[in-house]
Amino acid sequence: MGIINEKYALLSVYDKTGIIDFAKVLSSLNYKIISTGGTAKVLTENGIGVIPIQQITGNPESFDGRMKTISFQIESGILFNRNNPSHVRQARKLKIKPIDIVVCNLYPFEKTVSKKSVLINDAIESIDVGGPTMIRAAAKNFKNVLVIVDPNDYKSISLLLHSGGVSEKVKKELAAKAFSHLSFYDSQIAYFLKEELFTEEVTIPGRKMLDLRYGENPHQKSAFYVQPNSNSILENLKHLWGRDLSLVNVIDINAGIEAVRLFKENAAAVIKHANPCGIALGKSIAEALKRAIDADPESAFGGIVVLNKEMDLNAAKIIGEFKDERKSNVDIVAIPEITKDALEYLKKLRKSMGIYTFDSIHKLDKKSLNIKFVDGGFILQSIDKDIDRSFSKWRVVTKVKPAKKQLEQMKIGWKFISRTKSNSIIIIDRDLPMTRGIGSGQTSRFRSTQIALKQAGKYAKGAILVSDSFFPFDDTIKLAAKYQIAGIVQQGGSVNDKMSIDTANRLKIPMVFTNRRAFWH
Repeated sequence: MGIINEKYALLSVYDKTGIIDFAKVLSSLNYKIISTGGTAKVLTENGIGVIPIQQITGNPESFDGRMKTISFQIESGILFNRNNPSHVRQARKLKIKPIDIVVCNLYPFEKTVSKKSVLINDAIESIDVGGPTMIRAAAKNFKNVLVIVDPNDYKSISLLLHSGGVSEKVKKELAAKAFSHLSFYDSQIAYFLKEELFTEEVTIPGRKMLDLRYGENPHQKSAFYVQPNSNSILENLKHLWGRDLSLVNVIDINAGIEAVRLFKENAAAVIKHANPCGIALGKSIAEALKRAIDADPESAFGGIVVLNKEMDLNAAKIIGEFKDERKSNVDIVAIPEITKDALEYLKKLRKSMGIYTFDSIHKLDKKSLNIKFVDGGFILQSIDKDIDRSFSKWRVVTKVKPAKKQLEQMKIGWKFISRTKSNSIIIIDRDLPMTRGIGSGQTSRFRSTQIALKQAGKYAKGAILVSDSFFPFDDTIKLAAKYQIAGIVQQGGSVNDKMSIDTANRLKIPMVFTNRRAFWH
């Protein structure tokens, strides 16, 4: 049988974690180890005998390492079918060495392009070609070849090899992992190189951050993934105390971050089911949080608090007051940072309250896209951002002009509503930068108005009403007048705009058109 009875393993890794111990296991099982450059050097220095890859290929490593593993001899040794007599005869005739194990991980493209100042040439040099070729070949021929791309698998595979071998089922699982790894790797390269946002074909890489407590409901399983180098704030989530996260918790934290990241000022949001119960600004983060809770304390029960600044003891005590005065609890607190005394205070306040930090809130990447999943697919869209720049396109459409303070409240309200589920109407306090009423997620804009005004109650008098889109009729304006709303801001663009303007003029309510919609789904 000749060389077909010999056992070869090819080891070529960038991440050398655990490779020495695994190579020792393979040597003890009489595998002859073929290796490349840096990997061969490390193994040799640790007393492990290797066959330099150029001895197999017959060619030296060339072009600064661009060519070393790609060869007829290497790929044939991985790809030929050991169960096909014709393949075996050809392998003997061509003196192809059977490579039964391929251990490979790739150049750190992800790490290279994570640097904001990365040069295109440096990125290109971090694109691995030989590694993916070997991995793909081994994964295709998984019935004959064991492929390992993750150092975390060394230990379990070592045990299996010592105990009699690796089953085809495990080989298949490792092959699937290898193809996923390649797809994950290649999709990052495509994302980095592409100029067009909406290409004909697209893949979305994701790395699992954590297994979640459950999905939307306790009987559903769930896991949380993050795109590499996406600049995601959620990638930095750190669990300090209390409950683990469910799918709903992660979505709510994200909704809160989206709401408060629009502001340089101290901002707080209380979120339930991806919707704000209250959003507010303040001179201190404690003041912002108190206002956000006071906006709708009934809905804030069991909610998630998200801040855009560090939580101090004063802010933590606002949650304590909420519990003492209203017998209400907060389920999750997610903040950039938290002081030591604030953390200790919250730990004593409620054992099950989850406390998470996410380091900082930064600007969205210019390539950032919003993903909406639908049955069997997804929709990509650009992010609704740069809201401040849209203010220059606003137009006062009524004879009565809004006062300077009213216009300021309108602009704050427009930011608030841009992160409130549509159809949405919100009521902004006449003086304070906080919501007083939120009507969201309704199929009827008028019903959203009813909800928001009823919730605002006495605070509707002199307040600002904000709509995320235009009014199809003037019924909202008439209802707003009954509650003594003092200003309205809406998109404009309805066929009935004149009716709405005439009604606002008759009722002496200043109204502004934004000429921009603020839907959020």
